[in-house]
Amino acid sequence: MKVGLLTGGGDCPGLNAVIRAAVKVGAGRYGHEHLGLLHGWRGLLEKETMPLGPDEVRGILHRGGTILRSSRTNPYSRDGGGEEAAAAFADLGLDALIAIGGEDTLGVARRLHEDFGINVIGVPKTIDNDLSGTDYTFGFATAVQVAVDAIDRLHSTAESHDRVMVVEVMGRHVGWIATYAGLAGGADFILVPEHPHPVTDVVAAIKRRHEAGSEFSIVVVSEGYELEGADTGEAVDEFGHVDLADVDVGQNLAARIGEATGFDTRSVVLGHIQRGGTPCAADRVLATRFGTAAAHLVAKGTFGRMVALVGDDVRDIPLTDAVAELKAVPPERFAVAEAFFA
Repeated sequence: MKVGLLTGGGDCPGLNAVIRAAVKVGAGRYGHEHLGLLHGWRGLLEKETMPLGPDEVRGILHRGGTILRSSRTNPYSRDGGGEEAAAAFADLGLDALIAIGGEDTLGVARRLHEDFGINVIGVPKTIDNDLSGTDYTFGFATAVQVAVDAIDRLHSTAESHDRVMVVEVMGRHVGWIATYAGLAGGADFILVPEHPHPVTDVVAAIKRRHEAGSEFSIVVVSEGYELEGADTGEAVDEFGHVDLADVDVGQNLAARIGEATGFDTRSVVLGHIQRGGTPCAADRVLATRFGTAAAHLVAKGTFGRMVALVGDDVRDIPLTDAVAELKAVPPERFAVAEAFFA
């Protein structure tokens, strides 16, 4: 079989490990030929490709980013885009496609499978850990560790200068990174989209903490937290997502805390630092397991599925279930963090 691979959406530690595993297992065990589609769905539409064989995937297990590059291209955002993608799939002589991505990339994969019968396997990728059907996505553990390392460093400088530090982490719709990084980093307050606290709660907690003798505080906030009265941004991508770079929730939150408390308050935006760099060991292992499972599904001809981690087992579930809804931080999980708010 001739199998295409693509990586779409935001990059993520562990992408190359998936590519490596899918190619090595697919070629070594099943004799499949592999073709890389560059820049996500744009590579399929424009037939921008690269060969993927043992030489191309050698030495990439530990590398961050993706050798296939990425983009937020949505074929269905243009007239006839679905038909164009299906025609390109045929023109390239592909028998199957492994799509590695988050809700948007896999949403397109599901539609192409349902609309045109394209043989697709999905691999869940997102540092946000927000895909339903899988307990964890690769990239999440690395992103959390990057955020925790930053919070640890900010503790010492905040204490040295008697400051409140607001740390903005990624998380457009859900607060998995903020919750886990804030809990592991000993944050004094955490703000996430799905369990919003008003700024007055944060201010009151910081004042209580200072009255108790602590002259510095750490607040972690998800980029998607909606700050009351703040500009929500207007620019959107091909999937309709607002460009959160224009929102500046961390900076705006810091300004409000400083005004309400009178304390020196600064903000730090970790941004794409969380996406880049070497994947941690856990993400390398999970990504390798996912890539291996995807290769097996292609060989079995089991399409329209996504590989998923359920408990400690890698299974496959329907793509329709995988993108049905976003996986929010459950109340009982966030309550663990709330117990430690100042």
